Amino acid sequence: MNTIVNLLSGPRNLSTALMYSFAQHSNFEVLDEPFYAYYLNHSDRKEQHPIADEIMGSMPKKLNEIIEGIENQATVKNVFVKGMAHHILPERPDFLLNWTNVILIRKPQNLIASFSKKIKEPTLEDIGYQKALQLFRYLREHDKKPIVIDSDELMKNPKRYLQLLFNEMGLPFQEDMLHWSIGGIIEDGMWATYWYGNVHKSTGFEKQQSIDVTLEKRLQKLVEEAEPLYNSLYKHALKND
Repeated sequence: MNTIVNLLSGPRNLSTALMYSFAQHSNFEVLDEPFYAYYLNHSDRKEQHPIADEIMGSMPKKLNEIIEGIENQATVKNVFVKGMAHHILPERPDFLLNWTNVILIRKPQNLIASFSKKIKEPTLEDIGYQKALQLFRYLREHDKKPIVIDSDELMKNPKRYLQLLFNEMGLPFQEDMLHWSIGGIIEDGMWATYWYGNVHKSTGFEKQQSIDVTLEKRLQKLVEEAEPLYNSLYKHALKND
């Protein structure tokens, strides 16, 4: 089996840009959130997600079927799995021990400001920090410590940061990863229309315009809940010095 790079992200966190970047690498195929239907099928929050019924009707919902599909694809080529940390539901996800896991984080204030424009009443579960930290600890306990990367660190110098990431993974970086064509890629999930507007307009890692991060009180409380979780992960993150 070739390498499976499994991205465990939160929403609104450059995860799609990273998927587009890996899609340019000649030795990788990419998969867009293969655990999404499985997650929705077990969630009481699915009404918050655009086209949830269509997603559940068109993608595998059984965990073993999803894992088998990913690992079968990795018999042909390296695979990059773009996923959300909170889509991994098992308490002891042993299948991750065979993969190269990368946790992507972003400052809660910025993530929540962006995410709340799409999901009006986000919860701590929706934004993924809690599950990401749980998965970090689980993998570390099994001597499979994941690589932690940070969106702000990436944007300081994307080329340098990707080189650092590939060095950590023991894989060759390719310059082609820094640019892609405007518009989507064929691997986009069916939800791309609702979520990927900014990436579809981009041709590479572009700094986002500054956003107003003055949040309503209910969202500021969520930031305060998320910050200790983010900080626990950030101290392990690759630094783009």
